[in-house]
Amino acid sequence: MVVSWIKGIAGVVCVLLGLLWIGQGTNLLPGSFMSGQRQWVIIGLVLVVVGAWLLWTLVRRRAVSGASRS
Repeated sequence: MVVSWIKGIAGVVCVLLGLLWIGQGTNLLPGSFMSGQRQWVIIGLVLVVVGAWLLWTLVRRRAVSGASRS
């Protein structure tokens, strides 16, 4: 149960931080040393993918455990 919470929080944080870094890397959110730097777009994309994977595994696990209870 605790692992689910940690995985969910980590997934949301990764997605949000990745989106922030993508915004800074593409210069949509200027004013940082990351602004306009392509490497931060790539790092942000990787982080979004990792966060989405964490959330997907969490949802999938709940769906599978819910289906087996019926």
